[in-house]
Amino acid sequence: MKKAGILNRHLAGALAELGHGDGVLVCDAGMPVPDGPRVVDLAFRAGVPSFAEVVDGLLAELVVEGATAATELREANAECAALLDGLFPALALVPHERLKELSAGARLIVRTGEARPYANVLLRCGVFF
Repeated sequence: MKKAGILNRHLAGALAELGHGDGVLVCDAGMPVPDGPRVVDLAFRAGVPSFAEVVDGLLAELVVEGATAATELREANAECAALLDGLFPALALVPHERLKELSAGARLIVRTGEARPYANVLLRCGVFF
């Protein structure tokens, strides 16, 4: 058994298959999940695991070259907006409806137990060299 890093076997396997430019949507429990992308649902109950915990764990495992969130995030969820601004200084913002459209092109969707509005971010994978 792994003793460090991501232990969820479905998530660890999905991360290992990602390549440069692939999208990973980290979303709250209320985000509509489109058909098509692989989904790893980590939601256990409201707030568990939190959006911040999942993003932190993914960033320990992935190289990210860009991130996109909903413009509505700024007014509806200041805590999440501050988190993403701190992690991604060049955070791109699009209307929430556009983020939902973009999520259909993601290779992987990771659903958190977050129960606050607009706690969603689309990560674009980079390369480590």
